[in-house]
Amino acid sequence: MPPRQARNFPLFPLGIVALPSEAVPLHIFEERYRLMIGRCLEAARGSRARQFGIVWLSDEELKPVGCTCEVEEVLERMEDGSVDILPFRLLSRQDDLPYPAGEIEFLADIEEEPDDEAATAARELYRDLVAQATDRELDEDELLELDAYGMAATVEFGVEAKQELLELRSENARLRLLAMLLSAAIERLESLERAQARALSNGKVRFA
Repeated sequence: MPPRQARNFPLFPLGIVALPSEAVPLHIFEERYRLMIGRCLEAARGSRARQFGIVWLSDEELKPVGCTCEVEEVLERMEDGSVDILPFRLLSRQDDLPYPAGEIEFLADIEEEPDDEAATAARELYRDLVAQATDRELDEDELLELDAYGMAATVEFGVEAKQELLELRSENARLRLLAMLLSAAIERLESLERAQARALSNGKVRFA
């Protein structure tokens, strides 16, 4: 199947990376982006015209891979629409619209056999991180519904890590990278907790 492409696709260059399934609250104040979001809101729910793309504008460059986002109700979260939220590659910029736009190619994952070991490892680490950070225990059914994007979308990773996840076209590769990121997050959380415990101890070891 040839790659799907779109012209005149609205682009929102930002200092963030959006992942599929992630909710990204935005404060729109520039006139050109108000025009862009207004155009999206005028489109029918579930249509591609309701989407725009978030692309990470780093200090060095505008990254070539971004993520489509569907506009929700203003200040409200809408029910799931029928349009997929997909990564895309920016093929070229367009300057003939009153807001940033470009020609894009929607990216699909490669076909591969699921790596159950990678999925289990990532989900167990995610379960541990959620338990440590929120005291909430995720059950098995909740975990099985989550793919790499679904787990990563709820964790505050750095933009470089999120961009790397976004650019990978293999779910197995995303799961393996996510496991490393989750392990590092758990280690940082444990180090923070140890530092807080030392601060509260006032130099004394407390047994109770």
